[in-house]
Amino acid sequence: MGAGAGYGLARGAWVIPGAVATRLPEPIAAWLPKSAPRMPPELKDYAFELLDPETKSGEATLKVRLLDKRVDKPVADALVYAHRLDMAPDGMPTMTGKLKPEASPGPGIYAFRANLAMEGRWRLSLAAKVPGETGTVQDQLVLKAVE
Repeated sequence: MGAGAGYGLARGAWVIPGAVATRLPEPIAAWLPKSAPRMPPELKDYAFELLDPETKSGEATLKVRLLDKRVDKPVADALVYAHRLDMAPDGMPTMTGKLKPEASPGPGIYAFRANLAMEGRWRLSLAAKVPGETGTVQDQLVLKAVE
């Protein structure tokens, strides 16, 4: 079985392969949680980017920028928060790291203190509330921790 195969309970949300989910009886399928709501189309004009896609393992400061792609400028006054840091890109979604927000090092740059416990690829899940927009910008970025 490959990475991500099977099903189980992880942090309160069932992960069920599509091949299994399509074969469930309707009453059971209706009981299961639905997928995450889609981001409104107007929020697709915003994107996160990592300033340093490669960093040392251990304690690190992760810096991201939230861009308004319509004008190619950073969004300085958004409320940005990190949902999760895990090693899902390397097939280990239960290997998580702690995140703590830090002061912004500059306009439109958002920083988080992280513990990257081991080398490899880490997924940073982010969300932001942008003034004047309804809904939440959501994105997942992959960074690499090296020795």
